[in-house]
Amino acid sequence: MKLVIPAVLGLSLFSAGPAYSAATVHPTSTAAPSPAHVNAVQGLLSAMQAEKMLNGVAARSRYQSDAQRQAVFAKLKKTPPAEIYQRLAAPMAQLISADTAIEMTRFYNTPYGKQVIHNKYNSGSQIIMPGTKPVVPQEEKKERKRAAYVQASKELADAEPAIEREAFKLLQLINKEKR
Repeated sequence: MKLVIPAVLGLSLFSAGPAYSAATVHPTSTAAPSPAHVNAVQGLLSAMQAEKMLNGVAARSRYQSDAQRQAVFAKLKKTPPAEIYQRLAAPMAQLISADTAIEMTRFYNTPYGKQVIHNKYNSGSQIIMPGTKPVVPQEEKKERKRAAYVQASKELADAEPAIEREAFKLLQLINKEKR
């Protein structure tokens, strides 16, 4: 009897999980995005260097053998970044609003935004001593005060798990393709 209750609870939590996360990501996810919206999201993916995000997803994935891992990375290398942006844009347009895509594309194309992207994908681990606070550059202080940036940044951060899930789905599709 003790085994039945956790199994039932586990199934109910499992079945409620995806519906809950999909409903909370973006309230207008049922409407089909316009071509301009998809293009805005494609520009955001380009500015975010989504191909590097896909490499990160591939690195965190589990494989049965090292040969399979190498094959996935070889297929990713052969896939042009523009194709990745184009294939991810439609599903991402349901998660990210057009205003957020435009604002975050603007941010990531600034010199400071490019530095943020570079640090996100290319920097090693950093040691921060206890009691010290990281120094916030002047450019970031200005950006943090802009209402459009604050709202867009929050929306993008809230959509991050769904973005990772869509990247994983695309990775699976690329892995199944003959290249």
